[in-house]
Amino acid sequence: MANKKSYEFNRSIKELSVADLQAKIQEDQLRLKKLEFAHAISPLENPMNVRSLRRDIARLKTELKKKELGI
Repeated sequence: MANKKSYEFNRSIKELSVADLQAKIQEDQLRLKKLEFAHAISPLENPMNVRSLRRDIARLKTELKKKELGI
């Protein structure tokens, strides 16, 4: 199930432009900071959300780097 989600996520980000990728990265980094702050105050119901969001940000940064290098 998780593999299918990441596969669909990867397919969707390949269609984004460089500006869209940068905007999505900034948006997700802000969401991650808020999520980590909320987790520090009181435990989250599902702390795996932090890990999946970190991985999504890494996927976005990888795709951005590919587009910048022209790969």
